[in-house]
Amino acid sequence: MLRVIQAFGLTSDHRKELPPALDDVTFEARAGRVTVLLGAPGAGKSTALRLMLELQQGRGITYFRGRPLHRIAHPSREVGVLLGDVPGHPARTVRGHLRMLCAAAGVPVRRADEVLEVVGLVSLSEERLGTLSRGMDRRLGLACALLADPHTLVLDEPTDGLSDRESRWVHGMLRAHAAQGGTVLSTTSDPKEAVRIADRVVSLDQGRLVADQEARDFARNRLRPRVAVRSPHAARLAALLVKEARTARRSVEVVQEDGNRLSVYGSTCAHVGETAFRHGVLVHQLADEVGDMGPGAGADPTDRTPTEEGTAPLGDEQQASLALLSAISQTSRESRSASAQALGEPREASACGHREPHAATGTAAEDTRTGSAARMAVSVGEPRTRDGGQGPAPASHASPDPLPGDSRPVDDEARTELSAAPPDTTTDTPDTPEAPEASEGPDTPDTSLDRDAARSAAEAQPAAAPQPRPRSAGEPTEPAEIPADSPHPSEDAASTPIAPPSTNGYDGIPAPTALDALSALPPPISVRPAPSPLRPLRYELRRATGISTGMVISAAVLLVSAVTALLLARIGHTPQARLLAAWPAELPLPPSALGAGLLGALAFGDEFRHPALAADRGTVPRRLGLLTAKLLVATLSALMLAFLTVGCDAEVLYLVYGREFAKVPADWLQLSASWAGLMVGCAWAGVLAAGVFRSTTAGLAAVVAVPVAVVPLVQKAVENTSVRTAAEISVRLRETFLMQWPFGGERYLAGVVRVIVQPVGGALALSLTLLMCAYLLTALRSRVR
Repeated sequence: MLRVIQAFGLTSDHRKELPPALDDVTFEARAGRVTVLLGAPGAGKSTALRLMLELQQGRGITYFRGRPLHRIAHPSREVGVLLGDVPGHPARTVRGHLRMLCAAAGVPVRRADEVLEVVGLVSLSEERLGTLSRGMDRRLGLACALLADPHTLVLDEPTDGLSDRESRWVHGMLRAHAAQGGTVLSTTSDPKEAVRIADRVVSLDQGRLVADQEARDFARNRLRPRVAVRSPHAARLAALLVKEARTARRSVEVVQEDGNRLSVYGSTCAHVGETAFRHGVLVHQLADEVGDMGPGAGADPTDRTPTEEGTAPLGDEQQASLALLSAISQTSRESRSASAQALGEPREASACGHREPHAATGTAAEDTRTGSAARMAVSVGEPRTRDGGQGPAPASHASPDPLPGDSRPVDDEARTELSAAPPDTTTDTPDTPEAPEASEGPDTPDTSLDRDAARSAAEAQPAAAPQPRPRSAGEPTEPAEIPADSPHPSEDAASTPIAPPSTNGYDGIPAPTALDALSALPPPISVRPAPSPLRPLRYELRRATGISTGMVISAAVLLVSAVTALLLARIGHTPQARLLAAWPAELPLPPSALGAGLLGALAFGDEFRHPALAADRGTVPRRLGLLTAKLLVATLSALMLAFLTVGCDAEVLYLVYGREFAKVPADWLQLSASWAGLMVGCAWAGVLAAGVFRSTTAGLAAVVAVPVAVVPLVQKAVENTSVRTAAEISVRLRETFLMQWPFGGERYLAGVVRVIVQPVGGALALSLTLLMCAYLLTALRSRVR
């Protein structure tokens, strides 16, 4: 079976006076199976996922079908991620949010409607994100993860805070994805939930790997049936139960929980109730439960007995989702293949690879690190408390060799029985990493004789084989690549195993040498910026038009401009150009220029406030493609706002005061170029400043700072030389280039130069240059880091 996820030596950075949150964790997840990371809160589950996805600095390496995540061209088509709530804009609709992400992932827009049907959100497609419940928000997050049809799903606590019905639906979707041949890696803190959905359970405790076993073995070793009893006379009842069990020579274990609660292992409700009735002991609660025997486990009244296979069967709703997901995935892969062939691009295995459905429980039970089933045997003993305290009644036996994290003591007689028993070869120490398995199923023949024969042949014929080149420090060992055109990745992987890229001395990995002192450490994990949207212009257009903020700002700007124009006309002594632009001499900028700057600042400000493009990273990638798209959209918005402002002001002045106040100036062409340049410059200043300082407020402040702070500086610097510099510039340009400009181009160029050499134009051009340099510097700095 194909090992899709291989994580080696995941270790987080050390904290001040605290151990690392994750310490040398190694595990793998296979195709067609659901793997669950189990652990109490703070055990390191989320840290492990963030290290695997290169979202947090540390050490280790993780391979997804033979490649690290940073070497995958389109990570969203290989790994779908759900690490929490959907951080989209609360005013954006569900369909609009998915359509925007379709442009970022480079998939057709119809894919949004397909995943909405898969997750059951078609009826809520026009709902705002801010109005969704937790269950619907989790469905939307799963839809975002499935949008690019990834092979692997990585989810952090997907059922946290959900109802039982919503949890069952999420479990069914994960099982359906695994039944399609995909790989699912999820985390949970509930061992019963892990048994219900997982094929394999990887247990973490205090940042270390303590168990890696099949779900059936996990359920047998960790979960035990018990009788929960609540009584005001808990100590007396415990002593009576132990006494009767000793008399009848039955194996019963009584554990006194906090308060008046007892947990009785190896008995039934009927027996406990009869004992309490015979001795007149008042009982407040008597119920069958499944107890968690793992580290830090507490009582949980919820009980759902797992099936024999360790997974819950799919219901009608889940089966329907499975069929629909299969059909949609096939259609998506075919359309992607057709588009790739039309563009002449090679088809990627991560996006279009064929998936073979695998059985959920097709492999034999592997070695566990928590001990064999003999550990679960309990004998008659005195009642004990959770903290290891002894009860009042005497004891003759005790539970042998408790599980990791179980603080209950073991008496000498039980230790004698364990010492007489043959050693259990299936156990390992929790700190010892498990070597990768060579067998892939229960029918794999034993190859020990073949290895011995090969070793004997090698000793008999010592051929001079070329020795491998010693690797330098920090040079990772690359695994075998999986061909992109392989129709059956699992079969290819069976014939060409992937070499684990670690240097910790695992199976198939060269041991560290004295010449390579750093090879014993896993390679460092560096956090890289998120990739740019594959279709940035479509993404930005859908982002800007998906919410009503831009329309509201434009309407407010037009209203303020119209009122300001009427007031200026009533006062009088205002030039016609300023009257049409609604620009009083007392204000540094007209209202429409401030509105254009605010729209530009929102282009990046909303991205940083609601990082839907890089939800798992909490930031926005500073890429030139994304910046170019935002500048183009900001330019279009600014020009439309400039035209609408002049048109609305002229119409209002004509209606109120007549044609005299609405006439067009004689030099309208030069004034129009200056007006358009001012609006576009303010919009660009807002975009660049918000991208540099990651704030809408900072973007708007940069726009206001241009006429308030930069213009006086420019005026003092150039004094009155701007008029002499711009005089007869067209004649000097013709003399310089010795050619005639076509279509009177020298006049337009001269107009542009006259706009720039003006105090406001020069200050705006200087500000844009500085902001552009700052943006490029921050982008290059993030890449270097």
